[in-house]
Amino acid sequence: MTEEADKLRSLGLAVIQTEMEAVATLQDRIDTNFVQACKFMLQCAGRIVVIGMGKSGHIGNKIAATLASTGSPAFFVHPGEASHGDLGMITAEDVVLALSNSGETEEILVILPLIKRLLIPLITLTGDKNSTLAKTATVNIDISVAKEACPLGLAPTSSTTATLVMGDALAIALLEAKGFQAEDFARSHPGGKLGRRLLLLTDDIMRTGDAMPTVSATATLRDALEEITRKGMGMTTIINHDLKVIGVFTDGDLRRALDKQIDIHTTKVTQVMTIASKTITADCLAVDALTIMQTHKITTLLVVDKQKTLIGVLHMHDLLRAKVV
Repeated sequence: MTEEADKLRSLGLAVIQTEMEAVATLQDRIDTNFVQACKFMLQCAGRIVVIGMGKSGHIGNKIAATLASTGSPAFFVHPGEASHGDLGMITAEDVVLALSNSGETEEILVILPLIKRLLIPLITLTGDKNSTLAKTATVNIDISVAKEACPLGLAPTSSTTATLVMGDALAIALLEAKGFQAEDFARSHPGGKLGRRLLLLTDDIMRTGDAMPTVSATATLRDALEEITRKGMGMTTIINHDLKVIGVFTDGDLRRALDKQIDIHTTKVTQVMTIASKTITADCLAVDALTIMQTHKITTLLVVDKQKTLIGVLHMHDLLRAKVV
């Protein structure tokens, strides 16, 4: 490693060390003020309105997003825009969470009288407990740091990290207090993998109607092969007149039948079908269908109703397309 590389590595490590120390000091700030702030947010009948300017604004955006996705309705309002109309977004049912390392951010101080006039809790995260913002707050949480990781002491680094960590602490404390579960998280993230695994039902992706491979009990082996080819699922169901499944015929059954040198034109499919077949109901999670397929090493699953009537067929490819796998 060259001298320049050594220096760059040392500088990077120094930043991490400084920010680690800043975060470590926050443990002592999880005090009565933190608890009171959580209580105000838990009692909030409206939304948690997060405000912050500059780098604190970027952190505020993330904190608001974390709160919202973990069961505490929240949104971010830019303080500069708030004084030009956006303050109307804040209602008497809300709680305001204001971020300012100095506690003297002009854009926030300008709108403080209007916030106070609403008679709503004002929770602040500041780096100076003697600042105007901290003294005006209903509850102030100290997020001060000994120094910034920036060697010039100018760029917000340790201070923004400390603010973000404290925001996460608030969000997760509220999550736990509300009994927020994985299913609740999934409802806020239906497009994510967790959302698909916890919300998507078999009914949402199964093949129905003409898309289902089916033949009657009177069908020949050739009829079954033609149906398998048409539907492209590597199998077909054999059903009676009530749409009750009496068996399935798969690629594996075909190989075993050919080994016996039987006539595909005259042999009934019921003579070579597999009687036992795995089933699932339409209201089951798609991920449960995946578990059954993986456990039994099969690629298709029959979907039946309470009367055991066939209502759909699910293929592993359907799960792949839905990104359940």
